[in-house]
Amino acid sequence: MFEKSLYDLIRGLRNHKGNEKDYVQKSLKECRSEIRSQDIDLKATALLKLIYLEMLGHDMSWASFHVLEVMSSPKYHQKRVGYLGAVQSFRPDTEVLMLATNLLKKDLAATTPTVISLPIATLPHVITPSLALSTLSDLLPRLSHSHSNIRKKTLVTLYRLALVYPEALRAAWPKIKERLMDPDEDPSVTAAIVNVVCELGWRRPHDFLPLAPRLFELLVEGGNNWMAIKLIKLFATLTPLEPRLVRKLLPPLTTLIKTTPAMSLLYECINGIIQGGILGAEDAGAEEIATLCVSKLRGMMVMDGGDANLKYVALLAFNKIVITHPFLVSQQEDVILDCIDSPDITIRIQALDLVQGMVDGDSLIAVVSRLMKQLKSSSPSRDAPFGGNPAEIIESDEEAASQAKLHKNGNQQALALPDDYRANVISRVLHMCSRDNYAHVNDFDWYIDVLTQMVRMAPTLKSDSQSPSSAGDVSEQIGDELRNVAVKVRAMRAAVVAASQVVLAWVNADAPIGHTVSSPSLKSVCWIIGEFAELLTSPSDSLDSLLQLIARTHVPGLISSALQAIGKVFSSIAGDQSAPWNAARRSQVSLLITRIVNALDPLTLHPNLDVQGRAIEFTELLRLTAEAAAQGQIATTQESATCPPLLLTQAVPALFNGWELNSVAVTAQCHVPLPDTIDLNEPIHNDLDALLSGASTIVPEMDTDTDTDNDFDSYYHHRPAPTSISSVSLPAINRVVDAAKEVPGGYQSASEDAYLDSDIIARRRAERHARNKDDPFYIPAAEVVAKPSTPIHNILKDNNGTELDVDSIPIMQLDLGSPEPAAGAFQQRPQTRPKQKIIVADDETLGGANSSGREYDSENHSDNYHKPKTKSRKLRQGLLQVDSSHIGALALEVGGDRSEAENHDQRLREEAEMQLAMKEVERLRLEMQRANERISLPQGIDAEGTVVKRKKQKKNNSSTVVQGQPGEQAKPKKKKNRNRMPPPEEHGVTMETASHGDSESSSRKPKEGTLGEAATG
Repeated sequence: MFEKSLYDLIRGLRNHKGNEKDYVQKSLKECRSEIRSQDIDLKATALLKLIYLEMLGHDMSWASFHVLEVMSSPKYHQKRVGYLGAVQSFRPDTEVLMLATNLLKKDLAATTPTVISLPIATLPHVITPSLALSTLSDLLPRLSHSHSNIRKKTLVTLYRLALVYPEALRAAWPKIKERLMDPDEDPSVTAAIVNVVCELGWRRPHDFLPLAPRLFELLVEGGNNWMAIKLIKLFATLTPLEPRLVRKLLPPLTTLIKTTPAMSLLYECINGIIQGGILGAEDAGAEEIATLCVSKLRGMMVMDGGDANLKYVALLAFNKIVITHPFLVSQQEDVILDCIDSPDITIRIQALDLVQGMVDGDSLIAVVSRLMKQLKSSSPSRDAPFGGNPAEIIESDEEAASQAKLHKNGNQQALALPDDYRANVISRVLHMCSRDNYAHVNDFDWYIDVLTQMVRMAPTLKSDSQSPSSAGDVSEQIGDELRNVAVKVRAMRAAVVAASQVVLAWVNADAPIGHTVSSPSLKSVCWIIGEFAELLTSPSDSLDSLLQLIARTHVPGLISSALQAIGKVFSSIAGDQSAPWNAARRSQVSLLITRIVNALDPLTLHPNLDVQGRAIEFTELLRLTAEAAAQGQIATTQESATCPPLLLTQAVPALFNGWELNSVAVTAQCHVPLPDTIDLNEPIHNDLDALLSGASTIVPEMDTDTDTDNDFDSYYHHRPAPTSISSVSLPAINRVVDAAKEVPGGYQSASEDAYLDSDIIARRRAERHARNKDDPFYIPAAEVVAKPSTPIHNILKDNNGTELDVDSIPIMQLDLGSPEPAAGAFQQRPQTRPKQKIIVADDETLGGANSSGREYDSENHSDNYHKPKTKSRKLRQGLLQVDSSHIGALALEVGGDRSEAENHDQRLREEAEMQLAMKEVERLRLEMQRANERISLPQGIDAEGTVVKRKKQKKNNSSTVVQGQPGEQAKPKKKKNRNRMPPPEEHGVTMETASHGDSESSSRKPKEGTLGEAATG
């Protein structure tokens, strides 16, 4: 029987297209029978086919024991197949893995490099703590292997072992450090060590500070870009610990930025400079390197090809540089604003983050106009004003063509931006304008028009959507901002009230008949209309809009605000004491009261208690007012007038007239002192649980309607059904289409016509015509010429007649001598309009609190934009899917797990001991130097020294004293010691004392020095 090879299996799969499943099942069945064979060649072939099928998604964990059998084969080509099967099928919980421990240790101790590479490459995929402990002693000797490939693989495997068994790193660190410090080490091994050190450096960077000289040498002399990237990342973590590294790293990093053609290395150099704190260092080269980084980042964004990845990383770097050098980043405003219209949604978001941080008073209008154009092009067209004729808005044929072109582009990009992105843009616009208590807003009329336009373009987000704003729906933020401007900027209250009237009328007109109105911005709009009712230009129209609103909405909070506003507007209309109280006015007031009572009467049974209470209060109050008006004196004629009822002119207005509401600081509540008589820990009732449990079991005496009880219970105890169900939106990236290229316009291309609706534009033009009607330098539109003549126009008409001869006007050529600007010269920013002299009120707080340091200027100025986002602590898991956070608590040296204070004290003690040791070494060095200067060995003298023998003396009859006390006899045993070398402590004895005037021995004596010094020389 001929078995199939791997090539036969692949050919069979290709030949059975459409029927692969049956063929694969048949092949699996054949492999099951072949792998049980005793023939090792057949078993290896079957295993190779199973590995291929496993890559296609079929399980082969059942063959783990057979994999182990093929791994134990003595033939290399079969062993390699077995190890490949182990990599593909073995997991840390595989049962036969404990049987493979001895096989792995045996192959690690092999002499052939190819065999050693197999277990080294397999261990990272199957490693467990017990297996790491067993194989560590066999892996460490491989760090000294003669083949660099084995050393490199061992280093990477040891790092994988350290992730599951941290003690392996401590045992291997001395040898890893030795390999790193070796200047003759293979570059591939050095690069592997740098990779391991970089992965460990961000966890315990202080352990790698001693390696800084060697790492700096590799950065300067190494030619490997990838190793340089790793070294730059490592130095970015070391520079905060050793500030002196900043000055050392500036020259090589500057050289790399200027010379490298690799974009990856260029960005990592810039990113390392930013993360290492080099830009914020107080050094003369910090400004130069910051300018260089900004110029290189600009080049990455404007380079040919428009690589989206380069733009994204450049914007990331700009967002970090703007913190320390906002002026340099603001100079790149043109390229940054171009990224706002990028088809890549991620680039747009990064550009928004950057623009938000660099905007100022001069660039605010340009930036907001750019964003508003983007929102206008992606939102439905709403150019038709309420109740007006759109044809009246268009002033010329050219403008009509431009409006049609704008509508066409807007329809093409209507679905280009998702709702969450549009809400994010609106939130950022509100933050940019309200930052620092509206410090950057130079024109509040423009800002109010922008807010009015954003109400129309704001999307209504679902309650469960992941909105970028934490303050709720973006429409509610716009309404809150209108309210903040009305409260804080007293001079602009009339404009805000007028804008609120426009918004309220637009919402009522825009909602189709039979549909409810639920715009969250209307709550603040109703509050503005009611609070500043005396500033309404048309109170009757506003009251009609409020009455329509409460009949078309079901939002309790909105109804409560509308009810309060209705009472205030009615008080403003009916309480006017300047109007005569005659029959016509009495009829008008009576009809108005009747209309309001009819609209509020259904709300007296509203399930919401707040709405119900307000409706009952206002209904009863209006009925009393109607009775007072009816019982008053009736005028005999229509022209005669009587005194109006005091209830109408004084009592009702007094309910709403009081202290003016001002903006309160967010931190004001923190400064409220707690009264001594209040104990917040004291329970409200001594037996509250029994009281509440008894209340739930009370049975009413009167029989109630079952349907009413069910409605009451369902309203208060069940979640209401959603009013509308929107389809699940696609991901943002799937809904982004290529943005249409804008045709460059003239000098008015950035005008407000591009993002404001036609009714707002018409109102602004009418105000501009009225403001400039007497200006002789103002050129009105064609239809404006037919307006009533101005005094200057009458003078010109009297002097020149009805027809003006233009050709008869003399022309004088003026040569002012101003040189033309050179081509490519820097174009300065056009001069902006002067800032309005408007006072913006500060937030109020308690008198004892310091309000100057408040962090919020409005409700939309929240933490999300001016504070860094706090990242949640997550387990550090990379591609290996292993938690490596515990390595940070492991010291590479024994006994290194100490606190920072203990480490600091130990460091001080070591430095003191090092100073003492250096002094001792210096002293010994000086002594040795002096000794070497005194010693000079003549020729013929052995370096090991010369044995000096004393000449025997003749015995005299008289007793001789030798080195003893007088009269002491010399002992024979001392004669034996005369021919021996003096002991080490007697090396200082000179030769003159050793030989008493012997001429033969003195001729061989050194002239200077001692015998011991000569012997040790």
